[in-house]
Amino acid sequence: MIRPLAGLKVVEFEGIGPGPLAGRMLADLGADVVAVVRPDKAKLGDPDRLLSEGPLRRGKRVVPLNLKRPEAVKEALRLIETADALIEGNRPGVMERLGLGPADCARRNPRLVYGRMTGWGQDGPLAQAAGHDLNYLALSGVLSLAARDRQAPIAPPTVLGDGGGALGLAFGVVAAVFAASRTGKGCVIDCSILDVAASLGGIALAARAVGMLDAPSPFHDSPFYDVYACADGRFVSIGALEPQFYALLLDKLGLADVDPKAQYDRSAWSALKARLCALFLSQPSAHWRALLEGGDACFAPVLSLAEAAAHPHNAGRGVYNRGPAGELDAAAAPRFLPLE
Repeated sequence: MIRPLAGLKVVEFEGIGPGPLAGRMLADLGADVVAVVRPDKAKLGDPDRLLSEGPLRRGKRVVPLNLKRPEAVKEALRLIETADALIEGNRPGVMERLGLGPADCARRNPRLVYGRMTGWGQDGPLAQAAGHDLNYLALSGVLSLAARDRQAPIAPPTVLGDGGGALGLAFGVVAAVFAASRTGKGCVIDCSILDVAASLGGIALAARAVGMLDAPSPFHDSPFYDVYACADGRFVSIGALEPQFYALLLDKLGLADVDPKAQYDRSAWSALKARLCALFLSQPSAHWRALLEGGDACFAPVLSLAEAAAHPHNAGRGVYNRGPAGELDAAAAPRFLPLE
């Protein structure tokens, strides 16, 4: 695979969640990432694992530095002098108090891209408040999209917020390094999970603008975009939004009496959804997979992470892999292939 970021030098001051994931994304694409870690950092998980181990440290060089010591700060500045970019995930003001803020680093390296990963952003009334993925999604408005029938929204795992924030920061670093290569001047990237979540909600906002999120909504209430329980207790997903895919779904399910041209007749949704619930519940998930998987009915089974790694499509593409101790990990994405 082409490694488009080969030659890019990044210094990452290791935090938790999105910052390290952003660093790994850059390392996966060829960047030389040095992770500066606290020697006495309280770690999540097994305390007996070696310092350099862990999926989020994949492809990085680990340098333990106690930044409360002046000599360690000097060593960090030496690393920064030759770096293209820096990543940090502390609360606003922490790096400045350590003598490693943007102004301190700019004196050593005016071309430096200084990436700051926070939940709320560098300014605003909540900038100094603690929070986590779920809180940022809640305030962005995005979490509300997971609610239906006036029920509480389902709390998602740290993929949308933390993962989205990491992707936003990695994208920002690459964009800013590109700009610095032209202007000779670096910049500060103020990347907040709240901001990125709102930005990723652009597709939902576009749907809202044309009435697709108004109640009843195709994404919450329709029979053709939902998760259904099967006879074996497993679940399958249906996402046949487009008319041609919806027509195929009805045909595959033997629902010849349902008019595919009436797909958006909202008055009929409740009854048809109840009918589909009963239909999917009448057979085990293997039956529905044999009938619908691999076609254009917009179908996929709901799998655990281990099952997803073993699925023929994911296995064939190498979407997941195993670490040295057998731990499950995800391969680098996106992929870069020759043009010819």
